[in-house]
Amino acid sequence: MNPSFLTPRLSEILEQAKEHGRVLVDDLAEHFSVTPQTIRRDLNELCDRRLLTRIHGGALLPSGIENMEYEARRKIALDEKRAIGQAAARLIPDRASLFVNIGTTTEAVSDALLDHEGLMVITNNINVANRMRVYPSLEVIIAGGVVRGSDGGVVGEAAVDFIRQFKVDYAVIGVSSIDPDGALYDFDFREVKVAQAIIANARHVILVSDSTKFERGAPVRIGHLSQVDTFITDRCPLPAMRALCEEAGVRLIETGSQ
Repeated sequence: MNPSFLTPRLSEILEQAKEHGRVLVDDLAEHFSVTPQTIRRDLNELCDRRLLTRIHGGALLPSGIENMEYEARRKIALDEKRAIGQAAARLIPDRASLFVNIGTTTEAVSDALLDHEGLMVITNNINVANRMRVYPSLEVIIAGGVVRGSDGGVVGEAAVDFIRQFKVDYAVIGVSSIDPDGALYDFDFREVKVAQAIIANARHVILVSDSTKFERGAPVRIGHLSQVDTFITDRCPLPAMRALCEEAGVRLIETGSQ
């Protein structure tokens, strides 16, 4: 089970997964000049050793009690996150007020909002605040609290109390994991409390999440899909999730089908 006993190709596949957060069969087959079937066997071996977790078309670093590094998360499903961000931005009109919480997908939304006018953006994400602050047509308000060095998230009771002062038009939230029953999860209980306050103090909640979140696990429950108004993802592969959205009146937007 020790990674030191891996063949050179398996070791390189694992290093690529650590660098990028995930690996894809087709990309690896081209990189190593081997067949996709060979790569699938390699990934199955790494997954059998619990070094990776299989997903459709590739593999991820395994889930656990800690989230993967910020830079690795940022690189996962980059194009999908960009499309999700653009779809979310289209739902938010000029001169709206909104929360934007921690996450690489919510940061993609903030990038897509830069051409809006008159927004009031309240965030506990230093990366979002830093991107948006230089645009004079946008007012950016950042929550106080403990700054996580790993990703620039502002968490803790001070951030929760700050969020509770507002009632905004929209909330853009991300999560680390979505269970088949619609439960939403994250890794840091301090961030979960902030996310719960954001959900409770927005008139319209937009959940943004790429489809890899259906294949991951996280330990701390934020809430349930039925608490959001709009769910934007690149694809929803679970029929039960579609049925849940319809039953709860959640608008499901799949950017991969556009």
